[in-house]
Amino acid sequence: MVVEATLSSAILSHYEVVVGLEIHCQLLTESKIFASDANAFGAEPNTHISVITLGHPGTLPKLNRKAVEYAIRMGLACGSEITRHNVFARKNYFYPDLPKGYQLSQDKGPICVGGGMPITAKDPQTGTPYQTTIQLHHIHLEEDAGKSIHDDSGVTRLDYNRAGTPLIEMVTEPSIRTADEAGQYLAEVRKLVRYLDICDGNMEEGSLRCDVNVSIRPKGATHLGTKVEVKNLNSIRNVMRAVDGEFIRQVQLTETGGRIVQETRTFDAATGLSYAMREKETMNDYRYFPDPDLTPVVVSDEWLASVRASMPLLPAARYQQFMSTYGLPDYDASVLTDARELADYFEAVCAHTTKYKAVSNWIMGPVKGQLTEKMLRDRQFPVSAERLATLITLIEEGTVSQTAAQQVFTLMVDQPDASPVELAQQRGLIQNRNTDALQTLVEEVLASWPDKVAQYRKGKKNLFGLFVGEVMKKSKGSADPKLVNELLTKTL
Repeated sequence: MVVEATLSSAILSHYEVVVGLEIHCQLLTESKIFASDANAFGAEPNTHISVITLGHPGTLPKLNRKAVEYAIRMGLACGSEITRHNVFARKNYFYPDLPKGYQLSQDKGPICVGGGMPITAKDPQTGTPYQTTIQLHHIHLEEDAGKSIHDDSGVTRLDYNRAGTPLIEMVTEPSIRTADEAGQYLAEVRKLVRYLDICDGNMEEGSLRCDVNVSIRPKGATHLGTKVEVKNLNSIRNVMRAVDGEFIRQVQLTETGGRIVQETRTFDAATGLSYAMREKETMNDYRYFPDPDLTPVVVSDEWLASVRASMPLLPAARYQQFMSTYGLPDYDASVLTDARELADYFEAVCAHTTKYKAVSNWIMGPVKGQLTEKMLRDRQFPVSAERLATLITLIEEGTVSQTAAQQVFTLMVDQPDASPVELAQQRGLIQNRNTDALQTLVEEVLASWPDKVAQYRKGKKNLFGLFVGEVMKKSKGSADPKLVNELLTKTL
């Protein structure tokens, strides 16, 4: 049943929503978690499979060490306790896209326990930003299932390429209180997995997926209500819409005497509504037992230290570094550290120039304007770090104006092998710093505007811009504005 949202804000204000997220992150290993099949998106169906992935009798899985290290990285970044003795269990259930009839996962002993992630969210009533920490229950390792493809004729086809892809599942405590908190948390997770280089965070392709558990309770109550799960949300916006929609649905059911059923629901992005899929029992009968073909994995002190040493500087620390080391304002540091690729590019440009604020301005402006999401992920920046630094140096030295530099930048994008100086020279964009020649232009302009000169000398100082503009026009934009200002001031 779909319930329309007709409740008043007064009624809604008597309740609070309680949310927990389950986020699945596909890990960027070259092969699958228990087989040597390629771990890659976009191949023809059923081409990245083997007898191990399909669970043929007599085959033996072997754990991918890199997948374990990636899970540890995420746990360290979240302040989790790393489990030293890890066992993989068979989670038994029968579904067409699960080729073995069970999923290899972690049951009683997840690899990362506890921890949390600080976020900044906004109060839904006032819009005032506040900081809070979303607490993690655990992170565990498991393998992904295959994919069922339903066509218009009612036929379902199975693609097992995704089966066996390594996953970490991040399970929060029920500590999220607004849709914005849920959205901000998911955004921080996506940023963090990209910084750690363990997942590409692409929600459209399904490498980052989110299930939302929602319940309601009267404000001030401490007990948890009946939990409803909304499955497989593929964008941050849809997660937030699902939380708000489910909150309203459950409040209306409660207010009209209905009963909230513990169930799994699917979300329709077109309507913003959720629909029941199946009811859930209090405890699923997955019949977990340790996989007899996989030995326990022991994370030694040496291994843990090695993973810790390989950790990159995380977003919060890099944000502080950009303000302290490079003297950037809060806004610049926030934008530049939002993606690791952008932060790396900024530092690469700064290795060739000390004009850090100018570098920031160029990256946040023209460079970002040229970037697509795919180019950013693939580190395909429109111009190299060294060439951008050279252009900024040309501006600082007065060789080209800021306006001319915009034209040069566009040419640099189209001609990756040409230097900024060559391009500026070819288009006549090198600034004229010949004092004698510019002095002549200044005198010509002032001679052609005698009445304006008289007004200026009588105190109408806002005419100065007119004189500058006329000199620049006469020079066809090649004059150095700073020198023009100096010469005009002296002559007037």
